Amino acid sequence: MTGTEGVFRPLTSQEPRELAGYRLLARIGEGGMGSVYLSHTRGNQPVALKMIRREYASDSEFRRRFQQEVQAAQQVRGYHLVPVVDHDAEGEQPWLASAYVPGVPLDEAVDVHGPLPMATALQLVTCVAGALDAVHAAGVVHRDLKPGNILLGADGPWVIDFGIARAAESTRLTRSGGFIGTPQFMSPEQGTGDEVTPASDVFSLGLIAAVAATGRHPYGSGGALTVATQIANTAQRPPDLSGYPAVLRPLLERCLAAAPAARPTPAELAELCARASGRSSRDFDDWLPAPLAAAVAERSRAVRRLLDQEVAEQHRPAATYVPTRPGHPLHQAPTQSAPSRPSAPPPAAPRSEHASAAPRGGPGKRRRTPLVIAAAVVAVAVGAAWSFYGDTGHGTGAKAGSRRTPATSPGGQSAPKKKAPSATATKSPAAKRYEPLFKDRPLTIGPPGTGVAITVDLDKPKVDPAGEIGDDAAEIQYIYQYLTFRTATAKSPGTTPKVCRQAVDSAPLPSELPNDALDQGKALKKGDVLCTVTSEGNLAMLRLTGVVDSGATSFDPPGYTGLLTVWKKATA
Repeated sequence: MTGTEGVFRPLTSQEPRELAGYRLLARIGEGGMGSVYLSHTRGNQPVALKMIRREYASDSEFRRRFQQEVQAAQQVRGYHLVPVVDHDAEGEQPWLASAYVPGVPLDEAVDVHGPLPMATALQLVTCVAGALDAVHAAGVVHRDLKPGNILLGADGPWVIDFGIARAAESTRLTRSGGFIGTPQFMSPEQGTGDEVTPASDVFSLGLIAAVAATGRHPYGSGGALTVATQIANTAQRPPDLSGYPAVLRPLLERCLAAAPAARPTPAELAELCARASGRSSRDFDDWLPAPLAAAVAERSRAVRRLLDQEVAEQHRPAATYVPTRPGHPLHQAPTQSAPSRPSAPPPAAPRSEHASAAPRGGPGKRRRTPLVIAAAVVAVAVGAAWSFYGDTGHGTGAKAGSRRTPATSPGGQSAPKKKAPSATATKSPAAKRYEPLFKDRPLTIGPPGTGVAITVDLDKPKVDPAGEIGDDAAEIQYIYQYLTFRTATAKSPGTTPKVCRQAVDSAPLPSELPNDALDQGKALKKGDVLCTVTSEGNLAMLRLTGVVDSGATSFDPPGYTGLLTVWKKATA
């Protein structure tokens, strides 16, 4: 763990090494609802996995709420929000996974490095207010906004754990006298048991602004319950804000108003802070003081060391992969113990990250994988940015949706496998002869909206704007944070069947292209020629004729127009 002290802690002998197909590399920290671990995706990108405390796991009402709230959180998209990418409320051990940002929590930053410069503090509030605006637009209230849930990264602040706290509000733990939220940063209505609305988050952000800029809490430095009591009584005894800087005081007065209706909306607060900071909210060059920026950079290097070490230690054949979450796109791989459902191609051996994953320990029905609707905004990008969730094992030429586990005889013996076509067979005259089914048929894909999966069946051809993840017939699947090729797909240097097929066989793309790479035009652009062998064995070529702006925010993924040609192999 050299170089990671204070950032990641090694696992103890009592802690698990794997959970639901995610290998746990180190402990990040502890939260009110459970422990948080560093793990990674198939593409070796980091995720933070929160293992829910067993006190909550044993409460059926918590499980129900947890399922609802995480699914709601997955619908939230926006900049400065760390996306929830996976979860399970049904197993013996509930958990959720979010993208990992190598940032320093705001509370740690203030404790170690002191208050932030005023311009930095105002920019932080601007960005967090914008993130809250997106959270509230999706019908979610954070409920536990505090310095520990704001990460300071090289590319701005990032909000985590939005909406999840509500899941624990009706459990036995809270009904017996506990409460959810951090007392020093709760709103008055949370303390008095009144209705919690988006305005509650604005109050919490006002408290955070004061602490971030000055290190001083508006309600004093007493114990947590003492401060919470003072906050609950703020209508009778408002805080004294006279000692705060003039540029900050008007913002605090509005945010800390006792009446929720008197507080500004997140959008109004973002505009006020942006104007006061005199700095563009998207300009993050040198936005952090040098010592804090250095701490962020070291955290990024530390996670990279752990991931590289994991890759070096996991040189095992991909065939030993036994996923416990086979239906999720981050873990799909064929296995004899997996159900007979569509799955993505297995990872190549050098990049296999879950090769020794143990079978899932808890009972519970498997469900259709929920859509993972969130902006792919993690700042750590190792290698090509467009391979964020890349699958270097992709390219076998078999359709992901048509893969099945090996058939077995009644005696338990594996049935003989079909012999894979040899390189010689691929180059045979018959393999080179194709007959056109149709040519240059117009096709429009996306852009995807919230909660929507666009699926593309190239054989028909058909674009379904409300498709299902795992559609056997679809060669392309497009949801908010990435586009998935369900059959080996390549960029072809030419438009003849021969050149098209050779590209598929020799230079397939990663199976998943993330949102940020698509938005930046790194992965797909006008003029690209995409080739694949379809689920029906035809050869398809899609020439991209245009990239369509979503017309929404600057980080939403684009749509594509193209001309589709499909050939079938000649029978003679």
